[in-house]
Amino acid sequence: MSGRKDFLSQQAPENYVAGLGRGATGFTTRSDLGPAREGPSEDQIKEALAKRAAQLGAPTPSAYGAVEKKEEEDDDERFQDPENEVGLFATGAYDREDDEADRIYQDIDERMDRRRKARRLVSFYSHTRSLSPTSACEAYGLSYPLLCKQIADLNPFAHREAREKQERDEYEAKNPKIQQQFADLKRSLGSVTDEQWQNIPDVGDLTGKNRRTKQNSKQRFYAVPDSVIAGARNSTEFDTSVTDGAQINGSGSDNVDGTMTNFADIGAARDKVLQVNLDKAAMGSADANSGSASTIDPKGYLTSLAKTDLRSRDYDIGDVKRVESLLQSVIKTNSRHPPGYIALARLHELAGKPVKARDVMNQCCSLNPHSEDAWLENIRLNEGHNAKVIAAAAVKENPQSTRLWTRATELETDSQSKKRVLRRALDLLPKSVVLWKQLVQLSQDESEARLLLSKACSEIPASIELHLALARIVETVAEARQVLNTCRRANPKNAEVWIAATRLEEQVGSKNTSNVMKRGVQSLANENAMLKREEWIEQAEKCEEEGAILTGQSIIRETLSYGLDEDDDRKKLFMEDAQASISRGRYEIARAIYAYILRLWPTSKSAWEASANLEKVHGKREDLWNVLEKAVEAVPQADELWIQYANEKYQSGDVDGARIVLGKAFNQSPSENIYLEAINLEAKNGQIDQARELLQQARQEAGTDRVWIKSVAFARTHPEANETNNSTALDLVNQALQLYPSNWKLWAQKGQIYTSRSLLPQAREAYNTGTRANPKSVTLWLLLSQLEEQQAGSVVKARSVLDRAKAQNPKNERLWLESVRLERRAGNLTAAKNLMARALQPGECHRSGMLWSERIWYLEPRTQRKPLSLEAVKVVESDPTLFVTVARVFWAERKLEKAVTWFEKAILLDSDVGDTWAWYWKFLGMHGSEEKRADVLEKLRLADPKHGEGWAAVRKGVGREGWDVERVLEEVVKGLE
Repeated sequence: MSGRKDFLSQQAPENYVAGLGRGATGFTTRSDLGPAREGPSEDQIKEALAKRAAQLGAPTPSAYGAVEKKEEEDDDERFQDPENEVGLFATGAYDREDDEADRIYQDIDERMDRRRKARRLVSFYSHTRSLSPTSACEAYGLSYPLLCKQIADLNPFAHREAREKQERDEYEAKNPKIQQQFADLKRSLGSVTDEQWQNIPDVGDLTGKNRRTKQNSKQRFYAVPDSVIAGARNSTEFDTSVTDGAQINGSGSDNVDGTMTNFADIGAARDKVLQVNLDKAAMGSADANSGSASTIDPKGYLTSLAKTDLRSRDYDIGDVKRVESLLQSVIKTNSRHPPGYIALARLHELAGKPVKARDVMNQCCSLNPHSEDAWLENIRLNEGHNAKVIAAAAVKENPQSTRLWTRATELETDSQSKKRVLRRALDLLPKSVVLWKQLVQLSQDESEARLLLSKACSEIPASIELHLALARIVETVAEARQVLNTCRRANPKNAEVWIAATRLEEQVGSKNTSNVMKRGVQSLANENAMLKREEWIEQAEKCEEEGAILTGQSIIRETLSYGLDEDDDRKKLFMEDAQASISRGRYEIARAIYAYILRLWPTSKSAWEASANLEKVHGKREDLWNVLEKAVEAVPQADELWIQYANEKYQSGDVDGARIVLGKAFNQSPSENIYLEAINLEAKNGQIDQARELLQQARQEAGTDRVWIKSVAFARTHPEANETNNSTALDLVNQALQLYPSNWKLWAQKGQIYTSRSLLPQAREAYNTGTRANPKSVTLWLLLSQLEEQQAGSVVKARSVLDRAKAQNPKNERLWLESVRLERRAGNLTAAKNLMARALQPGECHRSGMLWSERIWYLEPRTQRKPLSLEAVKVVESDPTLFVTVARVFWAERKLEKAVTWFEKAILLDSDVGDTWAWYWKFLGMHGSEEKRADVLEKLRLADPKHGEGWAAVRKGVGREGWDVERVLEEVVKGLE
């Protein structure tokens, strides 16, 4: 058995910390330290270090022990630990390594002291190098043996510490601390009594001069005007006479400056400014900046300046002379500058000196005989025979000037003289197209014009304009084709020739238009002279404008896809092209584009719908039927196309045709949409039993939630015989809710049925259950709130319902609007305004046109409506409800044209809002003509609106399913206020 101890019984090595290898750290608490006590003294520390060294078998620590440090009374505060003034390592374990480190540092300090001592001795011996040690000491009055003893007994630390202490004492003496400076004063405070302490004054500037200056600055005196004194004197007097000024001004107070404030004019000016700002806000940045320099038409501006009668104005003669002197210096500096002469001549003409103006231009023409502008100005300043003489001299000096020959022709009065001048000009300028055109226009005989154009085309084979003119007046089609072929060979890169050739084929009734255009596109492509897509569309629209519809369609067929890859979104691009053509009024080109799209994508439902809408708005009814017939054949699964086709048949009065269309739709796609459309058709025509059977069949075959909703609504509208209290509708809605418990419309129908039967608790329960099943349904919350307010008469409960609704549906404008209206109906106008202010905060519904309209019309005074309208338009930007409110504001102020403008803006913005049409119809009923009302009614039928607060309430009311647009409009107008 080994005598070695086991591991746990062995002594722990030095500096061992349990758990340190695996990352454990220790901590010390107050219980470990014990109660607070004074730290060990220096003797105790030395004794502990010696005992620890003896236990370790090491010698007693000798570092810094040989020499006792002199205890200093004034220790520097910089070397003290602020939290432990005894010493940082007073309680630490002192081992052999610490002792060795102390010895090394002590050796280093002693060596550094010896080096400093040696330097001092070297410095001493350097001064006494030539003397012996004894002589040197005697020279300085020293004893050599005594000096050696002093050097031997010299403490290595004494000199340095004494020097540092001396330096520190000198610095503190020169720079005493604040507390040292006032130390004697602080000590003397001990003798201050309580009375003296209370009599110490407050800190402040107590000098007399400053105090007097401040007091004087606060007391300033000003001279009062005599008018103030007189007014104060007369303020208590009564005058029994009426002055003239008082009678005029309507008050007894005198106006000192003779003026009177006209508040009516100020209000009118403010209204005008607000009206202009409203127009700017509505019409956008383009119209808002109208009147600025960037929107001035330069051509129109110059034209208006040219028409101005300059002589009618009054000018200062001094200004004329000053400008004349400047222009004289210009022409003297450069006599070969015709614009200077022209400006000077016009100045003389403006000043009423035409003779002087002619002399200036004669001088200019003599100095500048080759200036066309100078000769033209000279001709303008002269009349009759003199002008002709000047024109003759001008063309003699400039025989190649087309402008001068044209002006000379205009001076002639009869056609023969004009022809003679033009022929003479063409002898010199046979390539001038302008001169040939003028000569042809003067021709009274067609044959003469034909001969002249033939001559012109032979002289100028590159002129397309002349060739086209000749092709239009030749006798036969063959000659016209020959002329165009000649022009085409002379101009192979021009597309106008091919377009003219295609139009020629269209005029003669040929079916070859597409082939001609196709060959033209190929030829231009070979010549790298193809136009851009946009340019081809522009040419096609130009052809439609001039009546060449087939040519425009041929251009679209051959060039619409030019330059596009199959990867491009061509369909979207083509649809945009068609919409752009419709906006420009080029409906035939739009039809051609839609036809091209349907040829590439025959099953595109969107393209068929767009084409049908074009025919509905801008075409004939027969064309619309043809398009829809082709559409349902190409896309038989599109329910919308079938329904639209049936509606168009029904609106035209062909009920049987509509039934036939729906029958075909049942065979192709028996969906819920087709069922519902068939039910509506039978209900509108009074076939109630047939509609009820279709509903039962639809619930069995396509029992969707829409079918059930329609069944409940139909049962409420058309109850069966001997039925009371809508029992069938209630049974149907209960069955539907078992299938679709989260459908809010079914819960709304159930609550409405109970409300109509005056069963308020059951209606309330239905609405509450519906809001729990579908808390996001705003309509259910509104119905519940109206039930509590109008039926139960509890405004508090209605307010609570709306608060819960807003918690479930934050930032909802309909809920905020109903809350405001609830308070307004209850007479709490202040609460309504507070709610409106909260609703229009930026974090809520500040862009709601409904809320702004409510505030403008009901919550603010009439004088504030127009400023609020301007603010609302700037914030909301575009909202039909807000635009209608602005129109009503102008209507109330009798500004009818402005009101019409805003009503039409609202309709253009969203034509599906029926309330806009109703307000506009009411306005036209009072201020519109019969033609205007007929036009608006026709547009209303085309728009067929389905939305709007008042419109939807009337249109979807019980028993109003079969009402047409006009009847709904009349009913809505009655309820407007």
